[in-house]
Parts: sequence; structure tokens; C-alpha cells
Amino acid sequence: MKNSLKILLLSSFVLLISIAKAQDEPTYYVQIRTNLGNMRVMLYNETPEHRARFLKLVNSKHFDGTLFYRVIKNFVVQGGSSDSRNAAPGAHIGYGSSTEIISSEFVTSRFHKKGAICAPRQPEHINHFRMSDVSQFYIVHGRVYTDEELDILEKRVNNPIKKQILETYYHPRKEELTILKEESPAEYNKLLRSIKEKVDFEFNVSDKLIFTQAQREAYTTVGGLPDLDNDYTVFGEVVEGLEVIDKIANQKTDKNDRPLLDVKITIQEVY
Repeated sequence: MKNSLKILLLSSFVLLISIAKAQDEPTYYVQIRTNLGNMRVMLYNETPEHRARFLKLVNSKHFDGTLFYRVIKNFVVQGGSSDSRNAAPGAHIGYGSSTEIISSEFVTSRFHKKGAICAPRQPEHINHFRMSDVSQFYIVHGRVYTDEELDILEKRVNNPIKKQILETYYHPRKEELTILKEESPAEYNKLLRSIKEKVDFEFNVSDKLIFTQAQREAYTTVGGLPDLDNDYTVFGEVVEGLEVIDKIANQKTDKNDRPLLDVKITIQEVY
């Protein structure tokens, strides 16, 4: 338990240093131009690898001429894959590039609110470490949630975690506790407190889902996709042109979710 606590404290210390460092760096912006309007995007300093690789691709014109090829209303608009450039109608596209796979950079304070720009990835059964494919990107459209819906999402994630912890620490001692409760209430209370401390500690350091006040405020006002938090790296957000996301998301699409009207992309770094 002491080793786990040391690791947790060290991780928290490293995170605080990273955040402080990020706050001292200049902020980088890009403009995503489309035939349906333009979006100004701020790239997060807290995700430096994604920011650097994305800017490199932007400045090499990697994204220019590509399409928003996967559009799902109330979910995401996804584009940038090089095989979408000049793709014929109905072509199966969006494979990305294996040369642009980088490690994930999950940051709790950066989440899937509407307008968040994020890195897609392959499924976990073939991508165990949830590596990002920065050769393309998606922007969150999402929807607005109620606090009650967010409560349900938390329980859906947290209840199985708590159940597993109880099966580890409480259930094997259940018979012993029953006997002690009758024969020695003092020993019973002592053991029960010990078990509870272990259960609470393991739950606190687990990958549980607890929405922050900032997340709740965003998801219940502008909306987003809370289900995707901590699964995909969020590396920026649209700060101007949120209405363009709506225009793209409202396009009619084919069976592969590709808009019938090509939504072409050009991206450049701006200041």
C-alpha cells in the first residue's frame, strides 16, 4: 500500500510540474478552412507530442485537400486521412498512416466537450496501449447531457470497479466477519475498519470516473462526448467557428457516414 501511495504522489507531482511548464509556453493556433466555413483551433500545451506532430503535418500540407470523410451527427466529424484526398464517391477511406502513431497523452482537464479536437486510434484489441494516429483527427459534435445522465455514466463505470475490489478484500473475509460480530464485536469493528480502508484506497487510486465541475458544466451546456474521456487524446479545441461543426454534422451522408457533399480541408498555422 505504501509503494502505491508513493507512486500516486510522484505521479501527481510530475503532473503538476507538467501543467506549470505548459502554462509558461506560448499558445499555438491553426485555422481549419472548409467549403462550409472556417474554424480557429487552439492546440493544448499539456499535450506537447500531439501538438508538435500535428503542427509538423499542418506545415507540410499533409491535411490540405483531404476530406471530413466520417460525419456522425451528435457524435464526431472526422477527417484528414490522406487517402480521402481526391477519393471517388463511395470509396472506402480513412485508413490513416502507421508512420504517424504516437503515445497517448491523457490529461484530465482536457476532455471531449463540443469542439474538442482529438486523435483517433485503432481498437484496443490490436492497440493495447491506445496509441494515437495523428495523421488524421476528429472534432467532437456530441450532445448536451443532464446531470442525472452523467451520474448514470459514473455508476456504469464505477460500480464494476467497486464490485471487483469488494470481491478481493471483503468477500473472502465475510464468514470471518460474521463469526467475529457474534463472538468479539471489538475485533469485528477493527477488521471491518481495516477492510474498509483497503477498499477505499484501492477505489481512490483506480481508473474510476468522477466528472469534475468543469466537465459537468461543459457537458450540460455546450455538450460533448463524456463516454470517450480518457480513451482518446484530446489535444486542442475550436475557439472560433463552432457553428461550422454543426454545418458539417448536418450534412447528408452515405452508408459509410461520408457526406454526399465533399467537405474539403485546408489547415494552416495562425497567430
